[in-house]
Amino acid sequence: MPDEHQHGRFLERAYLGPNGIVHRYQVFVPSRNASGERPAIILFVHGSGERGDDNRKQVEVGLAPVVRKRMDEFPAIVVFPQMHKDQADADSFNRTALAILDRTQNEFDGDPARTYMTGLSMGGYASFELAIMQPDRFAAVVPICGGYNPAHVWDLERIRDLGPTLNRDEAVRGIAHLPFWIFHGTKDDAVPPQESRDMVAALKRAGAQQVRYTEFPDADHNSWDLAYAMSELWTWLFAQRKK
Repeated sequence: MPDEHQHGRFLERAYLGPNGIVHRYQVFVPSRNASGERPAIILFVHGSGERGDDNRKQVEVGLAPVVRKRMDEFPAIVVFPQMHKDQADADSFNRTALAILDRTQNEFDGDPARTYMTGLSMGGYASFELAIMQPDRFAAVVPICGGYNPAHVWDLERIRDLGPTLNRDEAVRGIAHLPFWIFHGTKDDAVPPQESRDMVAALKRAGAQQVRYTEFPDADHNSWDLAYAMSELWTWLFAQRKK
């Protein structure tokens, strides 16, 4: 009987949320040879175009194609939740994504000291928000073509999760200790690169010492293919460890 730990594999899972909605997600489980006994774990949040309930679209764009090319060599567990197309807002999905991350960590024994966050477009915004929601959870964060929309005083749901962060400077105070590598395309006409530039500037004003920013001059909204293709990104990411 073949040893399932010899090869990386994608597994399908489902999570029944407190609202009674079933949220589907996939998990990449690395080979034992690539990951060791307790692998790092990455939470990936997709863009708005990958919303649905087919449990497929979120693994067709972004990080999953990169992992698929290195099935037996990619060294980390990767969690791919999918946001429902008719979900009311991204805020409730952020809570769902964290619950799915909890379940995956418990099921596959991911290393809590090497838990990473990344996402693109809508998921780039989620990368910042999830870090703000759980600032002591992630060892490093990689937002791609994202940004941050502060919570307003009347937005009770977001204030509950993010605090009354009325501007970027208030929002980043609790996450300035985290290593960030932020990516954007200069020609992005969906999410202006100024969104990422503003977050970089706010983090640095807050005293952040571990912020990298890469802007691809010829890239449009799809800057994720270029970012995830960089071997330097993965060397840097897997070197980050929560103290």
